[in-house]
Order: sequence, then structure tokens, then C-alpha cells
Amino acid sequence: MKAVICGANGAMGKLICGILGDEVVGKVSIDGENGVAKTFDALGIVDADMVIDFSHHTAISGVLDYAKKIGAAAVIGTTGHTEEEKALIYAAAQEIPVFFSGNMSLGVAVLCRLAREAAGYFPDADIEIVEAHHNRKVDAPSGTALMLFNAIKAVRPNAVANCGRSGECKRTKDEIGISSLRLGNVVGVHEVHIHTGTQCLTLKHEAVTRAMLADGAVAAARFMEGKGVGLYDMESMLS
Repeated sequence: MKAVICGANGAMGKLICGILGDEVVGKVSIDGENGVAKTFDALGIVDADMVIDFSHHTAISGVLDYAKKIGAAAVIGTTGHTEEEKALIYAAAQEIPVFFSGNMSLGVAVLCRLAREAAGYFPDADIEIVEAHHNRKVDAPSGTALMLFNAIKAVRPNAVANCGRSGECKRTKDEIGISSLRLGNVVGVHEVHIHTGTQCLTLKHEAVTRAMLADGAVAAARFMEGKGVGLYDMESMLS
């Protein structure tokens, strides 16, 4: 595999570059430090089959344009995309292979599958999602929490997310509460609580180090080798 890394000077970018080694044929970072290109224009056309993005969601247009220009697949590791940015991703998947996931962890992908299955067994249970991250995280709820909500919504099509419940807001039948905690240096904790009134099932995933996400991104990139045009995610890789 030959990969271009966007956000190469960031914490995740450095981890991915360390894992891929000589397979990295191009690096881009907005700071332009350490001899890394500041823009895709500065990098120029590179012979690569993968563009892995761990920069910032606002960079998505340039990432996708560059991947299309060089005929590479795109692996999107950023979160917090606006609806307009998501539309760009979905449109690009009509032209190139695109891997897009709110979390690159295989463990989180398994959690999503288990949450969907468990919700199906308890169709009338109250379900709450709780996520915790470090105090520097800018988006809430996390992309992973939304992945969990969407996984559950697959078996509860009428489900409605209630993010950050406050005030007078008696719980409705179809709502799924999503609560976000921001504290210290927490890497990432996600819990799904399923309460029937007589019993409670709690599913939990805890990230120990961010290296987990780098490993997942590299696994996703290798999964994408040779894939045709379309949109792929962690569930695609599990299947």
C-alpha cells in the first residue's frame, strides 16, 4: 500500500506514519513543520492508492478532491462533520472508494453490533448512551455515540436522540438519551444502558490509548485496498 497522510504532524498522524513506515509516500499538515507539505498543492501529485485523513473535519473538501485527483481511496478518521460535509463524503463515494466511520476501533464496531442486537431483544426498554472524553474534545456528542444511536435505530426506526437532557423533559417512549462528559485526559469511554424496569444490561467500551484508533485506521486502509467505488465503514469490515 502507498498512502498519503493528512494531518501527519498531529498525534494520530504521527502514530499512523510510525505504523506504515515506508508505505507513507506523502504527508500534509496545516502547520507545514518537519518538512511536511502544508497543502495538497504543495505536495503535488503523488502515486498513492490511499489518502488517510486525521486532520480536522473542515479539511474534508480538500482531502476528497485530492483523493479523486490522484485516483486513490479515502479513509476518513476525523469526526464532527456538518451535514454539508457529510454530503461531500457521500457524493465522493459515487466516484472513489471511501471509508467513513465515527470511530476507527474494531472494539467499538463490535459494541455497535452488540447494542443493536440487545436493543432488538428488549424492544420496550429505556436506552441511554453515555460517553466520556478528555477536556479538549471539541464535538459533542462524540461520533461514536452517534454511531451507537444509529446502530440501535436500525432496530428501533422511531428512535429519537435526546442529547444533553435538561429542564422539564419527561422521557418519551421513543427517545434515546445521549450524555457527554468532558474531563481530564480520558481517551474515550462509551456505555449503552438498557433498562427494562426489572433488569439493566450495560455494554461498555473503554479506549486505553489512542494507538487503538491508529491500528484501526491502518486496518481500514488495508481493507480498502482493491475495493471498488462506494461507501464503506467498520460494519463493512466486520462483515
